[in-house]
Amino acid sequence: MNTLKRKTALKLAALVSELYPGASLSAEELAGMLEFPPDPAMGDLALPCFKLSRSLHASPVQIADALAPKMTGDEIARAEAVKGYLNLFIDGAAFSARVLSEIAEKGDEYGSPADGKGKTVVLDYSSPNVAKPFHIGHLGTTVIGHSLKLLHEFAGCKCVGINHLGDWGTQFGKLIVAYRKWGSREAVERGEIDELVKLYVRFHTEAEKDPTLDDAARAEFTKLEHGDVENTELWRWFIEISLREYKKTYRLLGIEFDSYNGESFYTDKMPEQVELLKKKGLLSLDDGASVVRLDEYNMPVCLILKRDGSTLYPTRDIAAAVYRARTYHFDKCIYVTSAGQSLHFAQWFKVVELMGYDWYDKLVHVPYGTVSINGEKLATRTGNVVLLKDLFADAIEKVKRISAEKNGGTPCSDEIAEAVGVGAVVFHYLSNNRMRDINFVLEDALSFDGNTGPYAQYTYARTCSVLAKAGNRGSFTGGKLNDAEILLAKTLSTFPDRVKTALDGYEPSEITRFILDLCAAYNRFYHDCPIVTSDDEREKNNRVSLTAAVNTVLGTALRLICLKTPEKI
Repeated sequence: MNTLKRKTALKLAALVSELYPGASLSAEELAGMLEFPPDPAMGDLALPCFKLSRSLHASPVQIADALAPKMTGDEIARAEAVKGYLNLFIDGAAFSARVLSEIAEKGDEYGSPADGKGKTVVLDYSSPNVAKPFHIGHLGTTVIGHSLKLLHEFAGCKCVGINHLGDWGTQFGKLIVAYRKWGSREAVERGEIDELVKLYVRFHTEAEKDPTLDDAARAEFTKLEHGDVENTELWRWFIEISLREYKKTYRLLGIEFDSYNGESFYTDKMPEQVELLKKKGLLSLDDGASVVRLDEYNMPVCLILKRDGSTLYPTRDIAAAVYRARTYHFDKCIYVTSAGQSLHFAQWFKVVELMGYDWYDKLVHVPYGTVSINGEKLATRTGNVVLLKDLFADAIEKVKRISAEKNGGTPCSDEIAEAVGVGAVVFHYLSNNRMRDINFVLEDALSFDGNTGPYAQYTYARTCSVLAKAGNRGSFTGGKLNDAEILLAKTLSTFPDRVKTALDGYEPSEITRFILDLCAAYNRFYHDCPIVTSDDEREKNNRVSLTAAVNTVLGTALRLICLKTPEKI
């Protein structure tokens, strides 16, 4: 629809110059004034002429009355002047012909703003803590982050996906103590990450009764920091086990990362940044700890070194950002984490600016809301988590059960069950604005009724079936169109705008909502309009062409939110 807005604005600009010789209004200014009315009876586009009254030295009613007779033609079938508003109604056939022609010409590139060519975007997302389970709390950063990567790639950017693993810290001291006290190589090799989690949970249970365990854990981590051979071997083994498990989940989601450099990778890169902070006179002591004071920016101090000289998260993040700037020369570096870390990012982003790095304004934090389970906070140490592998397994099994019920006892293939089951969970999560807190109820996530992932994937499969029966993709020949056909073309035309909104706001749910709008418009069209069975050849070609356009655009949109596009369900 924005293409129509731009074309209309150009025509309006020429008319204003013709009718009001002393006035000068650009097409860009007029495009900003045009609105999409909420009520179709008020037109497809409307210009509130009140906004022009002062510059044209005429009343809104006079302006609307003067413009209306000259606005018809091209894609505008009718123009009405109503109480100072210029209401414009599209020519459905001409508008649809242009939209479908553009989709056919651009194919899978339709909707791409293509303004990212030549730009590099680094995205830091997922980033689970090693030796802990991949649970529902990780779903947000993982699917929001990957969808943003897909959106930026769609815009033409070169993207670098980084999984900044939590592979350093005192939790490894705790795990080493727990392993030596209550674990065995045989048990861990058999149970892998599940066994590591049991050991971690047991450590916290036992430490409540015996606080000396915390001292022992700190001691073991200190040994690890100093390169102790046995602890280093255990640490690497724990990482290997964890990555093997995580990659199973990433495979289900269709995600691959360009880098798995975690916190430990930056250990030898932090001293340089600490020295620069000292050289810049930014460090000061606060109860023995080295901090950067941010009082004048209305933020608490940013901790750089503990009292014992060891580093913290801000130190590691600053070192990582410098490494990425030097390695990838990014135009933007995006961090996808929970909103609870917003202050942390604001602090170290400001420290990077104070250090004099000229790329500080290319750092972007994309926060998202919290996830709870039936109203209870997630906590690995207490075991209150829903593992993603279990959630996906339940969803896949449900798809098989439903398909068997509908197909006389024969379930769908494993590939389709996986695509639809995993898609149901992802779509459920991305249906929400990313800042909304989510109380994750398993039954809701696995519901296939209403506005869900399976409904969207089924609609895509329906378009594939129609095109297979038609034998070709049709040729739009215009003529009179009904309301369902015009609505479908209008919905398709909004995809480029929705993509841009999603990119500008780092909001994948914008694409999810577009998918639901397009599915609703297509299913109404499908039920109201005979397609392959139409006796009118022109009508049949138009409708097959519309279906082909939906197939292209819906497929693109689904892939942008990490969903697969099975042709049969």
